[in-house]
Amino acid sequence: MRDRIIAYAYLIRLDKPIGTLLLLWPTLWALWLASGGIPKWHLLIIFILGTFLMRSAGCAMNDYADQDFDRHVLRTKNRPITSGKISGKEALAVAATLALIAYLLIQPLNALTQELSFFALALAIIYPFTKRFFAIPQAVLGIAFGFGIPMAYAAVLDFIPMEAWILFVGNIFWAIAYDTAYAMVDRDDDLRLGLRTSAITFGRFDVLAIALSYSLLFLSQIWVAQLANLNNYFWVGWFFAVACAAYHLKLVASRKREDCFKAFRHNNWLGGFLFLGILLGLT
Repeated sequence: MRDRIIAYAYLIRLDKPIGTLLLLWPTLWALWLASGGIPKWHLLIIFILGTFLMRSAGCAMNDYADQDFDRHVLRTKNRPITSGKISGKEALAVAATLALIAYLLIQPLNALTQELSFFALALAIIYPFTKRFFAIPQAVLGIAFGFGIPMAYAAVLDFIPMEAWILFVGNIFWAIAYDTAYAMVDRDDDLRLGLRTSAITFGRFDVLAIALSYSLLFLSQIWVAQLANLNNYFWVGWFFAVACAAYHLKLVASRKREDCFKAFRHNNWLGGFLFLGILLGLT
C-alpha cells in the first residue's frame, strides 16, 4: 500500500509543483483583477484547491495518453505507468476522481463558472493527444492552463469582460514560451517517436519564437493594466518579469537540455512577478 501511495504521488507530480504554480499564477492574476483587490477568501480557497486538483488530474491523464511513448524517453521511462507500478486504468480512475472533487468544489459558485468548468475538463482530456497531430500543442496547453482566467472573472463578476480575454490570450503565448523551452529538452526523443511539439515546428527559429511569445505576453499585460486602471507601481513587477524573460532567453540560446529545463522551471518567478505587478498596481 505504501508503494502504491508513493506511485500515485508521482503520478500527480507531487514532487514537481512547478506545473501547479504555472497554472495558479494566471488564476491569481484574474482573481485580483476581477475583484479590484483582494478576492473573497472562499473564492481564493476554491480556486487554489481547484488548480491543484485539475493539474493533478491532467498529469494522470497525460501519463495515460503517453504511456506508449514515455517508455522510450529517458526522462519519462520511470513514470508510474511505464514502470508498471500502477496500471493505465488506475491512472484514469485517479484523474476522474480528482476532476469530480474539483467539480464538487465549485458547486457554491454561479452557473456560468460551473458551465465553464466543463470546457476546462474537456481541455485537460484533449491536450495530451494533440501532440500526435497538432504542430503547436503548447498553444492548447496555454488554453488549458489559462482557463482559470475566464472562470475567475465569471466567479467574481458573473460575466467575462474584454480584459479577461486579453489576459487569457497573453497566457497562451506565455505557455508557448515556457513549454517550448521544455519541449527543447525532449526534442531528439520526440523526433524519433514522431511526436509534434513547438520546439520541432519552430526548428532553428525556436529561440526567436520564444522571444516573440514573451513579447506578446508582456504587451497583453500592459493592455490589461490600462483597462484595469492599474497605477504606476504595476511596472515594478512587469520589469522584473521582463528581466526573467531575458534570463530565460539567454539560457535557451545554448539549446542545452539542462539550460532549457532550467528556463522552464524559472518561469514560476516570471508569473510571480507579474502577479506582484498586479498586486501593487491595485494598491
